[in-house]
Amino acid sequence: MSKFIFKLITCYSNVLQNSRIVIVNMNYRQLEKTTRGIANHRRIQIMELLGYKPELSIFEIADELKVNFKTISQHVLRLANAGLVLKRNAVTAVRHVLSPKGKIILKFLRTLE
Repeated sequence: MSKFIFKLITCYSNVLQNSRIVIVNMNYRQLEKTTRGIANHRRIQIMELLGYKPELSIFEIADELKVNFKTISQHVLRLANAGLVLKRNAVTAVRHVLSPKGKIILKFLRTLE
């Protein structure tokens, strides 16, 4: 296992333990899915934005970040597939919010700055 992956797992474990969640049997495939979910600067920007302004639609996210809504849509889909963003159907649009796991990962990412 590379030093980077070991450090990532160690930091991830520490953040989870600080959040009162303990890793018992870490599922490496799930960790890979989560890591791929955040492996893009746009997705990290989206998570940061949803951390400050939850319940945004794709169009609102695109407007805030000044990025094409199709691009944002694909990034949000990847975040949702990784379990980092939750979707809620509203009357006129789908609203997005960070999942509890997404909040923990965002907190972890802030420690890497």
